[in-house]
Amino acid sequence: MTKDDIIALPNPHLRTKSQRVGIVSDEIKKIIAEMEAATINWDESRDHEVGVALAAVQIDKLYKIIVIRNNYDDKNDHTFTTFINPEVTKFEGKIEEDFEGCLSVPNVYGKVPRYTKVKVKALDANGAEFRVTAEGFLARIFQHEIDHTNGIVFIDHIESNPEAFYKLQEDGQLGKLDYETAIKGNMELWTAA
Repeated sequence: MTKDDIIALPNPHLRTKSQRVGIVSDEIKKIIAEMEAATINWDESRDHEVGVALAAVQIDKLYKIIVIRNNYDDKNDHTFTTFINPEVTKFEGKIEEDFEGCLSVPNVYGKVPRYTKVKVKALDANGAEFRVTAEGFLARIFQHEIDHTNGIVFIDHIESNPEAFYKLQEDGQLGKLDYETAIKGNMELWTAA
């Protein structure tokens, strides 16, 4: 799978709840490998961004599966951890705004409010249950990706805040994005490569 297999808004599947995985079959393991491959291929096409995680719905597979890069500070680290049927069991800390982007909303970033700490339970790639506590950026990643499994995209958290939208510039910096352009006027923006 490649970056071209990653679906983007306005694809309606991104607004669809994914189904729980009952058995970690060979098909599910294949989907996990495809998710990792698509994320790495996407990375290779971007100068200023790193794909830190992906939900199965983003490659048009409606399963509650997410993969998170083990070292998202190192673009050369191509290892991931799999979370099947992930769910936040507890939100903790305070709510803070910070920048988020999404492989399914190309070149658009937003200041999204999220909890600074979460507890998550999931199954691993072998079907064994495990739990993690995540803080800071990792907590934000979990909330963003678990939202995907529930048909929610990060822009849904900021749609009513016209000051929260940014566009990635060619130099890798973020510049303010006009609200009318971002939300109301130009759906081509959501599907631009």
